[in-house]
Amino acid sequence: MREALPRLDFKLALGLALTIAIVLFAIFGHYFTQDPRNYDNPTFAPPSSEHLLGTNNLGADLLAQLAEGATGSLLVGLTAGFIAVVLSLFFGIVAGYLGGYVDELLSLITNIMLVIPGLPLVIVIASYMQTRSMWIIALVLGITSWAGSAIVLRLQAKSLRNRDYVAAARVAGEKTHRIILVEILPNLLPLLAAMFLSAVVLAILSEAGLSYLGLGPSGAITWGTMLNQASQHNAFHIGAWWWFVPPGLLIALLGCGLSLINFAIDETINPKLRAAPDAVRSVRRAEKARARKEATS
Repeated sequence: MREALPRLDFKLALGLALTIAIVLFAIFGHYFTQDPRNYDNPTFAPPSSEHLLGTNNLGADLLAQLAEGATGSLLVGLTAGFIAVVLSLFFGIVAGYLGGYVDELLSLITNIMLVIPGLPLVIVIASYMQTRSMWIIALVLGITSWAGSAIVLRLQAKSLRNRDYVAAARVAGEKTHRIILVEILPNLLPLLAAMFLSAVVLAILSEAGLSYLGLGPSGAITWGTMLNQASQHNAFHIGAWWWFVPPGLLIALLGCGLSLINFAIDETINPKLRAAPDAVRSVRRAEKARARKEATS
């Protein structure tokens, strides 16, 4: 069981620290800030002891909006990631295990979704919606980002269905859904965790891009809508850096944290990645030793 867990190293520790800090800020930040929709403050106020991140053009406290935006962005990312993983499981594992015409049909749908460019499709869908809630945006992002993971899971399922323990379960008369859930799925948990984290990062970045284009959640506060409002009111040109730097920085830090965790999971799945740095260092030491030997001879 311990071998299936990522090894705690600097990358994983840093990734966990960044991610947990941002999640805690999203959960508890609104307890220490004012109402993010309170507009009784001075407009365009720079950071001060009263407003740590200043205010925007309407007088809203930007630290409060940053905490509210963290909650919104994380909800969109987690929901879209969950939807993408569920669809990947269905179209990947079911197709890979059953084979035959089911595999051909599900693979056809997967390939169609794979060749359709994701972000342009999301932009087209979002532009036709009159009102866009965070859940609708998360649903759209989830159903447009599962195809690549489904192909990987299909190949893994095809490999696992020929294992002895799966064949034994089949001979014992186990039902198909139980074989998939009990015999195949547990062997894919590290891969599923990596896919989920990748889907969350992609969803948060996509939501920020949509919101920056004005196609994000209607009436909601996310990091992307903060960047959109800052762009609309020329925050960069008037020097209001406290309006656009914090949300952009948190998007980058959260993406960095989740990516570092993902790297640690990848090293658990593929031990060759863990051994690669040591192999590179060994080669360099050998080259330096040879260079010194040639210099002295």
